Amino acid sequence: MHKPGSSIPDRFAAQERFADGAQFIGGRLTKGTSGRTHAVVDPASGEEVFTYELAGVEDVDAAVAAARAAFPGWAALTPGERSDALHRFAAVLADRAEDFARAESLQCGKPLKLTREFDVPGTIDNTSFFAGAARHLQGQSAGEYSGDHTSYVRREPIGVVGSIAPWNYPLQMAAWKILPAIAAGNTIVLKPAEITPLTSLLFAQAATDAGIPDGVINIVTGTGKEAGERLVGHPDVAMTSFTGSTAVGKRVAEIATATVKRLHLELGGKAPFLVFDDADLEAAVNGAVAGALINTGQDCTAATRAYVQRPLYEAFVERTAALMESVRLGGPFAAGTDLGPLISHVQRDRVAGFIDRARGYARVVAGGEAPGGELAKGAYYKPTLVADAAQDSEIVQSEIFGPVLVVLPFDSDDEGIRLANDTPYGLAASAWSRDVYRANRATREIKAGCVWVNDHIPIISEMPHGGYKASGFGKDMSSYSFEEYTQIKHVMFDNTAVVRKDWHRTIFGDR
Repeated sequence: MHKPGSSIPDRFAAQERFADGAQFIGGRLTKGTSGRTHAVVDPASGEEVFTYELAGVEDVDAAVAAARAAFPGWAALTPGERSDALHRFAAVLADRAEDFARAESLQCGKPLKLTREFDVPGTIDNTSFFAGAARHLQGQSAGEYSGDHTSYVRREPIGVVGSIAPWNYPLQMAAWKILPAIAAGNTIVLKPAEITPLTSLLFAQAATDAGIPDGVINIVTGTGKEAGERLVGHPDVAMTSFTGSTAVGKRVAEIATATVKRLHLELGGKAPFLVFDDADLEAAVNGAVAGALINTGQDCTAATRAYVQRPLYEAFVERTAALMESVRLGGPFAAGTDLGPLISHVQRDRVAGFIDRARGYARVVAGGEAPGGELAKGAYYKPTLVADAAQDSEIVQSEIFGPVLVVLPFDSDDEGIRLANDTPYGLAASAWSRDVYRANRATREIKAGCVWVNDHIPIISEMPHGGYKASGFGKDMSSYSFEEYTQIKHVMFDNTAVVRKDWHRTIFGDR
């Protein structure tokens, strides 16, 4: 339980807070049974935050059993009763907002101002949205569509949902998975990334403290190979929801297919940032830097490919490089920090590899290296601008997941839209123009699940999030997400109240 005075300091006392373990099953913390431990590391300093026992197959089985046991009672509640529980949950989250902000900043390296102003308020708002949306789960009105029969459609929960969330937005991704699932009457087992489990565990504990019944929300913290694959393949899990890379998403789909599960995939992105020659150049430059560097570029919707019409190209490159060089790197709890570290030294080295290889075929205009001094201890990498790469090059086509923006010129509007669509991905995009007709054409023809106009990155609870093409299928957030977490049943009544024999004669003939 949450105790007064247990707010999370800058150096989070997680070892004490989770002394009972980092698995949340049936309403309580337990230790993992895999026989292996894992250390959560502060990416800003390289120091260990805490060490815990990883979940094994037995823990996944126990969590699924707890969710299965809780399902009948939770599904039987009225939408209003589930709504009331979620409203209480939102209030508890709001009361603990600072705890969540500090824990998220610590495990991810995010600047505290980002978690305070974006991650945590967004999660609370999402909880409030689904508290209201729970009361609007509707089937379809009755009607007579076949002779003396009345038909209607029921919308029902699916059962136990098994979800896997990534490390880039641990709190928000936990919320995006958990909230629509339980609002619709399902129960859930969530596997967070083993390197960022803190806020998922705090989220589940807050739900329990708000009165959501034990077993409705369960957390298993283990590796993808052991805990993740068992969760996806478990015969008692009716649906799998996964957010992560396209490569891993293919593996998830392969496993889920064996048990014919419902599947929701939110995968990689390579968002184009399309700047027409009538755009407000200053606004576009500021939007590009913010859109590319959000969460240190570790965002599937981040601006990664800026296509700039040739009259603005050189000015855009020059001004964007200058603005990037003014960005202040620092620790997540340091005043004035604009950009924190990447999630790990492994990820930093991966990003550096992309840039090192690009030097052979493109121009690195800004950044392109890790900082020295005190920041060298952490997984930092300078904001980086790359220009003049070929469209088919690695740095244009592959997801980097770091603070890197690639800029390419285009001539005609047709060419710009064609280049924007020329990757396997289709999660998000933006178009920059003062001409409403030009912008509207871009929103129609760019193949992505979200297209912003004269902005990049904002999301709201009322609107869906999800991709086209290799970016996956299905929607998070909004009432559209209920399509993922419910199933439709056709109910048909014979209104004659007599035994009908005509159907038998139609099928079998006279007997």
